[in-house]
Amino acid sequence: MWRKLEKLLEERKMSRYRLSKLTGLRESTLQSYKDGSEPSFKNMCKIADALDVSLDYFREEERK
Repeated sequence: MWRKLEKLLEERKMSRYRLSKLTGLRESTLQSYKDGSEPSFKNMCKIADALDVSLDYFREEERK
């Protein structure tokens, strides 16, 4: 999930700080996701809304 999130942030030239402000999530919470914690459904919805993507985007497996 984190790789997809990082890719979206890069594409949108958005920092984790900005995502934090748009979602209301702490930067430390976003860091915990990077470290492997799974976000709650509620937080995943906030992230998807802030990045203007469907939740399905994060469910799809990455193609190698």
